[in-house]
Amino acid sequence: MLLDGSRPADAAALAELRESNRLREIHDRIEEQAEELIGCLAPHDPFSGRSRSRAVADILGSRPDEYGRWAWYPWSGRLVHVLPESEFRLVRTDRNRDKITREQQQGLLLQRIGVVGLSVGSSAALTCAMEGVGGSFRLADFDQLGLSNLNRLHAGVHDIGMEKSVLCARRMYELDPYLDIEIFRGGVTEETIGDFFADGPDGRGLDLLIEECDTPWVKVAAREHARSRRVPVLMDTNDRGVLDIERFDLEPERPLFHGRTGAVTAADVRDLDRDAALRFLLDIVDESMLSPAMSEALTCVGRTLSSWPQLASGVMLGAALVTDAARRILFGELLPSGRHFIDLQALVPAPAAVPVSHGARL
Repeated sequence: MLLDGSRPADAAALAELRESNRLREIHDRIEEQAEELIGCLAPHDPFSGRSRSRAVADILGSRPDEYGRWAWYPWSGRLVHVLPESEFRLVRTDRNRDKITREQQQGLLLQRIGVVGLSVGSSAALTCAMEGVGGSFRLADFDQLGLSNLNRLHAGVHDIGMEKSVLCARRMYELDPYLDIEIFRGGVTEETIGDFFADGPDGRGLDLLIEECDTPWVKVAAREHARSRRVPVLMDTNDRGVLDIERFDLEPERPLFHGRTGAVTAADVRDLDRDAALRFLLDIVDESMLSPAMSEALTCVGRTLSSWPQLASGVMLGAALVTDAARRILFGELLPSGRHFIDLQALVPAPAAVPVSHGARL
């Protein structure tokens, strides 16, 4: 919840919060944020001959409590004082320049990104939010966080049992309280998929989809909707750093999954059993291109392994690849459809001979 201390109703809500037992911490570092703002606006001469305190006072005015907004985070009991939206965004993304110009950053914040599947997808959503790639998000996942998810998700043991969509949205709001986030707590279903892609109050639907789920019907149905609405799709398969780009915005007749599954429809895969679903997923990723470790692991799933393995390093790499591709597509670059491998074991190979141990003298 964002509260404006200059509005009587919000001021009353703030006063009530300050007296309540829900409030655990007031975090008010607005003077330091104002000083950063001054430096971002005029790095060559931030104070223009004024003292620091005078320059900050000129920004905050006579009633600092009414400057900017107060972000209330009920899950942590924190009340945080932040700069007004445009100033907040300017300072928070200032260190992106000029890899991303201010004009480009403003354009990116107008984009709406959908993310389906918030195990691997949560890292992509968080990285996009951190980089300012997208100002509006739709997040979908039906699942809850389990202990085994903590090998690759940004979460703590106190989050076990929390819905992944809620957890991801909270992390994103803690990065930027001005984000616009909708969550689909039941995931994407036949009943909700239309709403997931639908135009919002601003008259715009999704500008880009990041698809990271394991359910065949969702994977196909999401692409069918994306193709019909000309929405580009990104998918990271973190084994061998695989990034799939499907430019349905440029190629509205493009076959799904680069044609690897033929003319399959969502209806065709709605009721697949476990073995058929796994076979279908292997067709999508191309089993012949899996790493030796993953190929071996798949023969053990259901016997000595509970599921296929995923490493945090691979998930973080995938988040970086998806965010970079999303930024370039939303910039308007003609990034082509296709499958790309950023295989770190191939790019940074181990030598055949045993190396001298670190620090040893020859």
